[in-house]
Amino acid sequence: MELKRIDHQLTVCKVKDVSDINLDADFYFIGKTDEELSLVCRTEDTPQNTTERDDGWRGFRIQGVLDFSLIGILSKLSGILAENSIGIFAVSTYNTDYILVKEDNYERALNVLASEEYTIV
Repeated sequence: MELKRIDHQLTVCKVKDVSDINLDADFYFIGKTDEELSLVCRTEDTPQNTTERDDGWRGFRIQGVLDFSLIGILSKLSGILAENSIGIFAVSTYNTDYILVKEDNYERALNVLASEEYTIV
């Protein structure tokens, strides 16, 4: 399985309103529930009006479109990283999954996954 590096620094934050988010940016995830409005974006695109903010994330995505019948892909990856004391922040889209790790663990995470026969591109 191929994992594609995301080359930019990321921020995970909470915002009060969607109008604070630059919807023209080329990379972001929005999650809205009855309790919060969360955003993952490039650090340089982080809105000024965040209510909470956590910088210093890097990420990679599982390459290709994942069929909904596939089971355990994210679980296996997160388990390998957990066994190596690497915490994650996971985001899923319709097509695939993204895994974010803190920047100081990024290269180590990729090396651990490569040692488990994942291909890093």
